[in-house]
Amino acid sequence: MATPSRALRTALAPLALLSGAKSFRDNPVIGSRRLNRLGLHVGRIRLADAVTAQRRWRLGRRIDPADRRQYAEQGYVIRENLLPPEAFEALRREIYGSAWPRLEMRQGNAVTRRVALDRARLRGSHPQLEALLASREIVNLIRYVAGTGAEPIFSLQAILAGLPSKRPDPQATLHADTFHSIAKAWFFLHDVAESEGPFAYVPGSHRMTPERLAWERRQSLEAADHPMAYHARGSFRVGPDDLAAMGLPAARRFAVKANTLVVADTRGFHGRTASDHPTCRVEIYASLRRNPYLPWNGLDPLALPWLRDRVGSLQLSALERLQGLGLAKMPWKPAGQGPIDAGLAAAAAAGAGR
Repeated sequence: MATPSRALRTALAPLALLSGAKSFRDNPVIGSRRLNRLGLHVGRIRLADAVTAQRRWRLGRRIDPADRRQYAEQGYVIRENLLPPEAFEALRREIYGSAWPRLEMRQGNAVTRRVALDRARLRGSHPQLEALLASREIVNLIRYVAGTGAEPIFSLQAILAGLPSKRPDPQATLHADTFHSIAKAWFFLHDVAESEGPFAYVPGSHRMTPERLAWERRQSLEAADHPMAYHARGSFRVGPDDLAAMGLPAARRFAVKANTLVVADTRGFHGRTASDHPTCRVEIYASLRRNPYLPWNGLDPLALPWLRDRVGSLQLSALERLQGLGLAKMPWKPAGQGPIDAGLAAAAAAGAGR
């Protein structure tokens, strides 16, 4: 007998076509081999791209032409020395000198620790951090890459990778997050060396070229039965032979200096670089993902002042409620109150010394 949540998902399956839903395994319409042979998946990509291009064109008036060119060519924008040195050091003191309500998620041999950053809670106590989150320059850049004028969600994040484990980090395999443009941003609080598991991105892989669309079509025919869950749920994994067939180069590793911002369209192929020893990196992280088929940039409820200042906490609350209804899985576990890198940096240092 079908559970209520499964029956609801089945009834809503066709409606999901005009949303950002991406799972081939969980949606019988999205995962239909017959429909995808007729062009369903590729059609969804083309329609999303057409609508997104119109939204992004309107957002481009607020973006430096050099940033627009870099995004168009590479799929990401990189800004070094984002803040003046004095402001950056003050920001680091605020972050490392505070105790935070932390959440954690383990994936294979990596642990991600995250803190939702609500401007309402930062006001008065963390002026540098609040100012960074309120920066129109940064927000506009994230919006442009995502192709939507909605509100980004900011977090404080620490990642410990390279832990002893029989299971690899699934994020260390190059992959696309979904079929349409979304933005993720990382503002690095310390230098990230080549050996420390830096972010990696395949330049130009955000573009839906004929070769990429042909590859997407082939994946759509088999994705529902793919043995890797991430791939089956629409986050396609990619190998060197696939990249070569699409005429794409090897991934660029972002070994960067502190005070560097990277904003990337993660429908392009990206991932964490695998590390053979424990490493820890701390960053301010942002993401922006909305329904790709909405034709407008405004009308985002999360842009209302009260909601905008609490969007991180509201997202977590929504996930908890959806999990209770059987419609989502809450991957984050409470990890207590304390410094963002407590225990993580020490473990990485101990591993590096072995």
